[in-house]
Amino acid sequence: MKNRKGFTLVEIMIVVAIIALLAAIAIPNLLRARLNANESAAIATEQTLSSALQSFRAANPGTGFPATLLALAPAGQPPYVDTTLAAAAPSRQGYNFTYTPGAADANGVVHQFDVDAVPITANVTGVRAFYIDEQGVVCAIPVSAGAVGHVAAGATCPAGYAPVQ
Repeated sequence: MKNRKGFTLVEIMIVVAIIALLAAIAIPNLLRARLNANESAAIATEQTLSSALQSFRAANPGTGFPATLLALAPAGQPPYVDTTLAAAAPSRQGYNFTYTPGAADANGVVHQFDVDAVPITANVTGVRAFYIDEQGVVCAIPVSAGAVGHVAAGATCPAGYAPVQ
């Protein structure tokens, strides 16, 4: 008999098949976990921006909400948010954020705002879009449901949106 060293082709194929089976089971779960993490981060970012905007308004009486998010990270002063969130068009963890201040009143004071969070790549980085305004309620809508809307008078969330629990 010969001395055998190494593995046979059948043994190697069995190991490769087992590894492929484990990968087929694990990869979808990892992708789903990443998507959930992106959505959780978007919700947290919306809440952070809302709190920072409310703090800005309270610290600057008579001015209301700022015209842009850049005002939340002024030079030489402690910022309300980090500079990446205070950018003109912030993006974070698969979501683009859009800040829209309301119209100013006769005294130039802005009393309303909304922040929209939309996945950078629909159904890949997120399956829901989010909305928050001065009421502080985060609202969600499936990306497939259409464009981002705005709150009607007396409503908590825009039409089609549901509050995030």
